[in-house]
Amino acid sequence: MIDLATPEDPADGLAAVVALRRLTEQLEAAEVERAMRTGWSWPEVAEALGVTRQAVHKKHAKRLIAAGVELRRR
Repeated sequence: MIDLATPEDPADGLAAVVALRRLTEQLEAAEVERAMRTGWSWPEVAEALGVTRQAVHKKHAKRLIAAGVELRRR
């Protein structure tokens, strides 16, 4: 395990984990949208993220459609 300076109060460390998760979700959403806007396919995005096409589609499709992103079928 990486030796990191940890807060004395576990609540502070857990709050940092929550903040990092939120940041990671925001970054993923932004990059998936950017990829789809530049013509990437669902399988390409899925491969880059290390997940299935179905998983990335389920997670992002509704939001992308609402944002007006033109989605490719394959």
